[in-house]
Amino acid sequence: MSSFSPPFDADGIRSTSPITALVKWLLFVAFLVFIMVIVGGVTRLTESGLSITEWKPIMGALPPLSEADWLLEFEKYKQIPEYIEINGPAGMTLQDFKFIYFWEWIHRLLGRIIGLAFALPFFYFAAKKAIPKGYGWRLTGLLFLGGLQGFIGWWMVSSGLSERTDVSHFRLATHLLMALFILACLIWTALDLHRLGAQRARPARVTNLGLAVAVILFIQLLFGAYVAGLNAGYVSNSWPLMNDKLIPEGIDFARGSWAAIHNDPYLTHFIHRWWAWVTVAFLIILARKIRAQSRLASVAIHSAFGVQILLGIATVLTGMNIHLAILHQAVGALVVAATAWGVHILGRDNSEAALE
Repeated sequence: MSSFSPPFDADGIRSTSPITALVKWLLFVAFLVFIMVIVGGVTRLTESGLSITEWKPIMGALPPLSEADWLLEFEKYKQIPEYIEINGPAGMTLQDFKFIYFWEWIHRLLGRIIGLAFALPFFYFAAKKAIPKGYGWRLTGLLFLGGLQGFIGWWMVSSGLSERTDVSHFRLATHLLMALFILACLIWTALDLHRLGAQRARPARVTNLGLAVAVILFIQLLFGAYVAGLNAGYVSNSWPLMNDKLIPEGIDFARGSWAAIHNDPYLTHFIHRWWAWVTVAFLIILARKIRAQSRLASVAIHSAFGVQILLGIATVLTGMNIHLAILHQAVGALVVAATAWGVHILGRDNSEAALE
């Protein structure tokens, strides 16, 4: 993968330049990942994730095509604990099964589409030697992360097929956080390439403040994933107190504080609820730091976390309304995207003029 010197006009990137194509491609894949996060949230909230009990990366792209095929898939589902202990006694019908199967199939199909949407253009650009020097390994790493994410998805599903009635919340957190990490990496790389095309060749770096913001946000996202995996959103439908208490009753410390922090639904909900304000404080600092360089990015960060806080409160107060919960996960991905943008701006060479 060699470097090249694309032609530029006076304003920066020509609309037909190779770098412009690379940037648009990466942002399109980032958009697909954003949609994937939303569909993943729907899959989780509708308890659809265990409906497909096998991992067939190629043949699994086709859904059941006949009534006999549907009955076969339903029989496979009937062998797992979720059906035996929950949905079977509740009287699940074949039509009910088709509904949850649809969401899991869409989720997996979208994963395949994302893989192709990244891999095929990547190999094309590589064959055309259109990937700038230093970016080949970065894009290869993103391709690897995408493949790893598919494996993590099955690793997550497999945890709920034999002894549990749901998936491991640790594996669920790994799956969600990897998706959001890939989203951030796609945006970061697209921004670096955009600056390269505008003759600002130095990639952005992660500053100390940028790293601190990323770590703070990571913790908030981690506990958000725990809340989802443990169904901890249902333990309280009041705000700001939890069941009339600042610190909720019912926290199980029997196995120690560390186990409670990572496994107890009351405590994970409590941490997610109040760590949000720590996250907001750091995002405000980030947004103000970059305001002189990009007012648009600053507004994006403020808007994303503001809407996210309101959606989180509304989701709690409505007893986990599914539409609000889905929006909460979607805007969470937008918070990640806006933060990646802000941290990127923070890490640019200040001697160079901002693009925005």
